[in-house]
Amino acid sequence: MKAAVLNSCPGHLDIEDVEIGEPGPREVLIKTSAAGLCHSDLHFMEGKYPHPCPAVLGHESAGVVEAVGSMVHYVEPGDHVITCLSAFCGHCEQCISGHLSLCENKGTELVRQPGEGSRITRNGEDVNQFLHLSSFAEKMLIHEQALVKIDKEMPLDKAALIGCGVTTGLGAVFRTAKVEPGSTVAVIGCGGIGLSAIQGARIAGANKVIAVDMVSSKLELAQQLGATHVVDASKDDAVAAVKDLTGGGVHNSFEAVGMKQTAEQSFNMLRNGGQATVIGMIPVGTTVELHGVELLYEKKLTGSNMGSNQFRTDMPRFVEMYMDGRLMLDEMVSKHIKLEDINEGFETMKTGAVARSVIMFD
Repeated sequence: MKAAVLNSCPGHLDIEDVEIGEPGPREVLIKTSAAGLCHSDLHFMEGKYPHPCPAVLGHESAGVVEAVGSMVHYVEPGDHVITCLSAFCGHCEQCISGHLSLCENKGTELVRQPGEGSRITRNGEDVNQFLHLSSFAEKMLIHEQALVKIDKEMPLDKAALIGCGVTTGLGAVFRTAKVEPGSTVAVIGCGGIGLSAIQGARIAGANKVIAVDMVSSKLELAQQLGATHVVDASKDDAVAAVKDLTGGGVHNSFEAVGMKQTAEQSFNMLRNGGQATVIGMIPVGTTVELHGVELLYEKKLTGSNMGSNQFRTDMPRFVEMYMDGRLMLDEMVSKHIKLEDINEGFETMKTGAVARSVIMFD
């Protein structure tokens, strides 16, 4: 099968022929239908986060079950599924307390054991699986605890977005921060995750939803999806502008860029008692600095891993929100591309000109 392989880090992706195994116990073989290009993949390509090579990247995807291994009872061939990097064991302390994204055993129990062979190979050489998924490929072989079954009426290119960006943004609002109706919200960064957080704030009933970005087209899209106000950070001081719009600061801010500066801005634009939630992936080795006295005013800075999701219940609900017209996903798909165009897609991502590019395999 064709797959996009990262052979060196930092590096670009090479479209190569690789082999995929047969599903073993609790494994599911999926024919990939769509995969979104997420900034997280770019972080690994650029070496900001380490990962062993060679590896097939990709983690935001949806497809159709082709075959299942023994002991799989949740899905069967023909089912439509969304994949999720928040694979979970289901019995560690984090899982049983509802924190699936923080599962303590995903790196040991959800991967193949020594002697079982790699799920992906290339000319007899093992190829590393990325975040339990590797969805930049025509097929995926994954553990059954890394997918969720969805309504077959759901368009799979939109479903793919729910596999990461949408769940991360909505979950940060609904689960991590628990935004209350009538509150004020600011979102820094209007890419796929930030736009999802904006929609989450709208759905949660926030009175003011302030979008902050440096690209005017993204701010325009943010307004379509629910932002009540926008701040062009290329022209204005974002913190001062947000405080002016809210009479002193927001109840909740969300950082969806992954930078030291924007993480600090998200904290500095809070009102007393407010909470800043960092969703973006700040590069390894980077520190975030706060003025310590601000903590006396009960301001909080927290992180969010994949929106603190419980994806087996969350994702079907998000599908229903889309089908009912409450969640807008069509507007977030900037373009459909082919697997062969993946490097060009990531170059376009760097310009900030798109919300999401989606690879279509059908």
